[in-house]
Amino acid sequence: MELVVHLSVTQLTNGGINEVSPDAKLQTVVVVGQGYVGLPLAMRAVEAGFRVVGFDVAEDRIKRLQGAETFIEDVTDEDLASALATGRYLPTADLEDCAAFDIAVITVPTPLREGIPDLSYIEDASHALGPLLTRGATVILESTTYPGTTVELMVPILERHSGLVGGVDFHAGYSPERIDPGNPVWHFSNTPKVVSGVNTASRDAVDAFYSSLVERTVPVSAPAVAELAKLLENTFRHVNIALVNELAMFASQLGVDVWEAIDAAASKPFGYMRFTPGPGVGGHCLPVDPSYLSWKVKRDLGAAFRFVELANDVNEHMPAYVASRVTQLLNRQRKAVNGSRIIVVGLAYKKNTGDLRESPSLGVCEALAGLGAEVSVADSWVPPYVKVPWSRVELSPEVVAQADLIVIVTDHDDVDYEALAVSGTPIFDTRHRIAPGPTVEHL
Repeated sequence: MELVVHLSVTQLTNGGINEVSPDAKLQTVVVVGQGYVGLPLAMRAVEAGFRVVGFDVAEDRIKRLQGAETFIEDVTDEDLASALATGRYLPTADLEDCAAFDIAVITVPTPLREGIPDLSYIEDASHALGPLLTRGATVILESTTYPGTTVELMVPILERHSGLVGGVDFHAGYSPERIDPGNPVWHFSNTPKVVSGVNTASRDAVDAFYSSLVERTVPVSAPAVAELAKLLENTFRHVNIALVNELAMFASQLGVDVWEAIDAAASKPFGYMRFTPGPGVGGHCLPVDPSYLSWKVKRDLGAAFRFVELANDVNEHMPAYVASRVTQLLNRQRKAVNGSRIIVVGLAYKKNTGDLRESPSLGVCEALAGLGAEVSVADSWVPPYVKVPWSRVELSPEVVAQADLIVIVTDHDDVDYEALAVSGTPIFDTRHRIAPGPTVEHL
């Protein structure tokens, strides 16, 4: 016998976001993890009228949230202050505050450890929620993972601790996150949300919750389909970026402007999607997520996912390739990397964010420092409290003039690229942000 969905939602007839009924507004939503995924979700749930408990084991992060101090670009201090002022947002590191929840969403990290998926955070979250789970509640996993995790890992842990049966006594499902930090167009509310459940009633419950938060949901037949869809999205990007990265390396050796070729190809109105090369890939989605799929295929099928493995090989070696190009550029000026003063512009993995997760800039800096360069970094988006092994500088005319080379790795919009271009200091631009010139060389 399937559990009946009790979440009351009123669908707007104009195709807009669903509104939560007065009864539903009294429901408690626990968001486990208050990072780049969990915090925007928590803010949107508060805005939609839910009572939200934002749980995180990082006490320093919780203290900042309690003081209305943000650490991500997609949520402002004002957003936090407004959420706190409603009395319906409680950031906490105390698990007891999560008791009696109606809906729980797990948004914890899923890193790789020596190439093997680490699901310990999902396990820990499930172990924590299990004893608090009550009949009729809903538990949703958002963390990126391989197909089968929701049904084979999360649900059994919840059942073991609660004594309840998934799909019968409580709802369970998977809905992959689609957060794109710093994207000014696509944010939480207007990005379609894939939803799934362990059975029809669970899928309906998951769909009802997210329909109150986003403009459109995309229901699928099973959690494994939603889990695979997330990995497909990221693997598609990973493979295509690796393609243009390798193409950029060959084009340089052939003496062809790969950027001009990409612009020309992008003029085709069908059968082509524009991807551009860069110093590597960062964040969680590209350098980590496709490897989850590759690992799953290898473990369960005994086969190699060759596209993913090749993409990993190309993209992981891009920071070293950048260092080799820097070496060549300095050699042409009769300078050695050893002892050269090099400013790396951009620490974050993505422009207009302060997110350092898996950033290729770190690999570039390490490679150059390993060759003996005096490396300094310029990035106003990464807060000063984030410590890195290299000195941090501002791109003043005096600092730029004293450098032997500037390497643009992350093209934040707040950098004065015109001033850099006319400074006379040689520039290696991995993002093609500065127009071609006598002192500018592109990836």
